[in-house]
Amino acid sequence: MEPLINTMNSQMPICEMKPLISVQTRRITVLEIVQRLDVGRLAVYAMLEQKVIPGIRRGRRWIITRHAYEQWERTCGGPAGAGLVAQPEVTVLN
Repeated sequence: MEPLINTMNSQMPICEMKPLISVQTRRITVLEIVQRLDVGRLAVYAMLEQKVIPGIRRGRRWIITRHAYEQWERTCGGPAGAGLVAQPEVTVLN
C-alpha cells in the first residue's frame, strides 16, 4: 500500500504529487531572466513584446523555453552562427 498525504478534501498517493520546485525546468521565468540580465521586470516584458527575447504569449502569460532563452543569451540575441568573422592578427608578406 502506498503512503498517502492528506489534501484539503481527499487523500493523494505521495508518488502522484508534483514537486513544488524543480531544480531545472524546461521553462525559464521572467524573474530568472531579470536576475540573469540584471534589468527590471518591465524591461524584460518590453523585450518579450518587441520579440528581442524569444517567447510565446499565451493570454496574459509568457512562455519562455529555457533552451531558446539560453541560445539567445549565448548568441547575444543574434541568430546562431551570426557575428563577425575573425580576422588574422598578423598578415605575412613574402
